[in-house]
Amino acid sequence: MRTIVFDVNETLLDLRSMGPRFEEAFGSSELLGAWFSRLLRHSLVATVTDTYQPFDILAVDALELVAAKAGHRVTRTTASSVVDGMRHLPPHPDVRPGIELLIEHGFRVATLTNSPPRVLTDQLHNAGIDDLFSDALSVDPVRRFKPHPATYLSCADRLGIPIGRMRLVAAHDWDVTGAIRSGAVAASVARPGMLISGASETPDIVGSDLMAVVQAIVEVDRG
Repeated sequence: MRTIVFDVNETLLDLRSMGPRFEEAFGSSELLGAWFSRLLRHSLVATVTDTYQPFDILAVDALELVAAKAGHRVTRTTASSVVDGMRHLPPHPDVRPGIELLIEHGFRVATLTNSPPRVLTDQLHNAGIDDLFSDALSVDPVRRFKPHPATYLSCADRLGIPIGRMRLVAAHDWDVTGAIRSGAVAASVARPGMLISGASETPDIVGSDLMAVVQAIVEVDRG
């Protein structure tokens, strides 16, 4: 298994760093989790009903909605400014050493994210990790969001490999589940607050952090 594909938001980049933007706009960071959950719900509805809009556009609408439900009046300009923080997320500390270890062992490393290409480019560059990936892929060309099977199948096709030769690494159990049920293999990174549901697929590799996952991937490859 020589091609490793990483999810980006929360898996590689720390979404919690957007807390200060929420505090400035709303007086606290309490809406951060509700906003991202609503964004994922928006993306699911868009996929199921075939009404695709880019992830960052849905993110602004999701923020306006959760803010209104919490009793905040927010302008589109303010919501857009907060959401722009997704372009400036720092990497988790284990990201560079973990991915560099994969590269040292001859793995091809890529990304697959719900973020559109223009956002993905900024995310990887601003996080200082754009040099690590041979391919930075988005779901945008498929006009479906993960965990739709087409996103993983298209990723494998664009990488020029069979889906069974692709391993997705993600912090979200729904992403891991989508990849496995599409024919890929996967690995789960237990970022803070991330658990694998009993209704989800459990991958052969589950690690407490990215380095643990990478070391397990290397061992499996050796075997």
